[in-house]
Amino acid sequence: MLDKSVDYIKNIIGDFKPQIGIILGSGLGELADEYCLKSISYADIPGFEASTVSGHKGKLVFAEINNKKVVMMQGRFHYYEGHSIQKVVFPVKVMKKLGVETLIVTNAAGGVNPNFRPSDLMIITDHINYMGVNPLIGPNDDSMGTRFPDMSEIYTPEYVELVEKIGDHLGIDLQEGVYMALTGPSYETPAEVRMAKIIGADAVGMSTVPESIVAAWAGIKVIGISCICNSAAGVSTAGLSHEDVIRAANVAKDKFKTLVKEVIKKL
Repeated sequence: MLDKSVDYIKNIIGDFKPQIGIILGSGLGELADEYCLKSISYADIPGFEASTVSGHKGKLVFAEINNKKVVMMQGRFHYYEGHSIQKVVFPVKVMKKLGVETLIVTNAAGGVNPNFRPSDLMIITDHINYMGVNPLIGPNDDSMGTRFPDMSEIYTPEYVELVEKIGDHLGIDLQEGVYMALTGPSYETPAEVRMAKIIGADAVGMSTVPESIVAAWAGIKVIGISCICNSAAGVSTAGLSHEDVIRAANVAKDKFKTLVKEVIKKL
């Protein structure tokens, strides 16, 4: 199915070879609209699934940003939608086959660190996989990655430093921290958030980790950016809703787009 998917996409994009892949999280899809050269609906691509989450348009978008060829996922697949974990990470494998060398993976997250505020951007320095599943379970494709891949520097350290410097240059105050992934779709309980804080998480969410694991396994360099869209349960007394997530992402979208465009320029 992987080869069938790649062949279908190449028949549409021709000799366009993306160097950079971007997974755009909830409310962050405007970057794809702004630079789109060609787009393909997920529903039309063999092996892909239609997106079911509000704020995710469900398109694979090809663009040129600051003279770099880019492929963007305008919305992602989530484990909580009922997809197998292999379906969730399938697009990353497709990106690898298309020529992607660097993946910028973004998400909307809940802030566990009490110093974080809604609409903050956090550079992911590491993650905790609390989803109870690993996307590398099963037969290994030795042509893409080793059976037992090293995950000690999954978020490429030199790129973490690069994003920090770009943020300083642009006057964007960036946070840094560890992202913890849970399955969702229910938000975390206050007790779960206390646990997350104890074991070292700064933000919690329902995505990103599976894609990052597969990217690192396949030799793709990874940059992770979380948009802190709310304070997680127990950190704030306010209730949680997806509408609030989208609202906070909209507040952050301009600085997010500015940051990502400059990162692409410097890669």
